[in-house]
Amino acid sequence: MSKQSQEAKAVFERARCLYDAKAVSDAVVELANEITSELEHSNPIVIAIMNGGLIPAGMILSHLNFPLQCDYLHASRYRGETSGGKLNWVVKPQTELKDRVVLIIDDILDEGITLKTILDYCNQQGASKVYSCVLVEKLHNRKTGCEQANFVGLRVEDVYVFGCGMDYKGYLRNAAGIYAVED
Repeated sequence: MSKQSQEAKAVFERARCLYDAKAVSDAVVELANEITSELEHSNPIVIAIMNGGLIPAGMILSHLNFPLQCDYLHASRYRGETSGGKLNWVVKPQTELKDRVVLIIDDILDEGITLKTILDYCNQQGASKVYSCVLVEKLHNRKTGCEQANFVGLRVEDVYVFGCGMDYKGYLRNAAGIYAVED
């Protein structure tokens, strides 16, 4: 076991569960219902933000029972760290966004810088309407980018969280609940 994976294991063992798997599942169903109500007749492109949006997108998509297309993008400010820097575009969406309704799915809305940049990009590409969906919104007054998402599953206090797509130094995205890192 590597030093990093040992650290991640220790963090998980000390973590405080904010939402268990059942609470997350219930929130995902509610998100899917809200998205369906708004987008079911719009032929949307649903774009998951890698890596964090992969798990929430998979969970949500399985509850959307209407025609849609899927794509992904990979843009990150964290790159395995616990604080963000400059946005690094790794992969942009391959689907033409012009005149299309777009739904961006990500794991968390924290400061909103990454999400705002991605929403702006979609609008610049000519999307007719761009929606945002996050599994988790962190509650604080430091948002300097996107201040709110169109669809929000759960809200958490201003602590470092992991699970359901959110990571701790590249690990623990696969945790089934939402956990707070404890010192």
